Amino acid sequence: MKKPFIIGSAITLSVLLSGCNQDKDKNEAKKTQTEQHEHKKDEKSVHEHDHKHDHKHEHDHCHHMSDADKKVYEGYFDDSAVKDRKLTDWEGSWQSVYPFLKDGTLDEVFEHKSEDQKKSAEDVKSYYTTGYKTDVSHIKIGEKEITFTQNGEKHKGEYEYDGKEILTYEKGNRGVRYIFKRVSGDDKAPKFIQFSDHIIAPERALHFHIYMGDDRAELLKELENWPTYYPDDLSANEVKEEMLAH
Repeated sequence: MKKPFIIGSAITLSVLLSGCNQDKDKNEAKKTQTEQHEHKKDEKSVHEHDHKHDHKHEHDHCHHMSDADKKVYEGYFDDSAVKDRKLTDWEGSWQSVYPFLKDGTLDEVFEHKSEDQKKSAEDVKSYYTTGYKTDVSHIKIGEKEITFTQNGEKHKGEYEYDGKEILTYEKGNRGVRYIFKRVSGDDKAPKFIQFSDHIIAPERALHFHIYMGDDRAELLKELENWPTYYPDDLSANEVKEEMLAH
């Protein structure tokens, strides 16, 4: 009678050991999943930190322009310095500054400009109201595609480079329009867009003015309305500080 007991005990012990091993395997699997999850969180955190750091670095760089860069920013450069650019120079999510003008956030900027230009703050704000006015609140730019959020509706198109044009303004300074043509996508997306961002060679834009429409030649004549966009992740106050830095 003892042998069955021994066999039964052995079986019971084997079951218990098997259960322990399964619990151990489950615990190790949970530990591995937890470690993988934490690793992904760390990677995401590092990526977000790097993105914010790069973004801050880009803006810090803009605040400390060389004399040569300042001349280009003000519109004084040689034709030979003007180079072609890719759409990725403007890649990212962007917001219109027009709402910040309307809610008074940018009033300090206009007061500052009025002192430099020896004009009233009201006159300066009126000038920029015409310049910034737009119903396109956000623009998302990819490698080839651009999505415009207009009056709450999204219109998307695929664009290809259509050359550049150098314009000479009334006071003698100049600007470069980088032009892209819609080749597919929504009919409501503009057929042509023209970027102007005070940059004349391949370099990532920190903000930009944009001209949108269906007539390439007519857009080049537009000098009064230049909707302006800053990165979507900047607060209204940060946009104001960016403008005051210039």
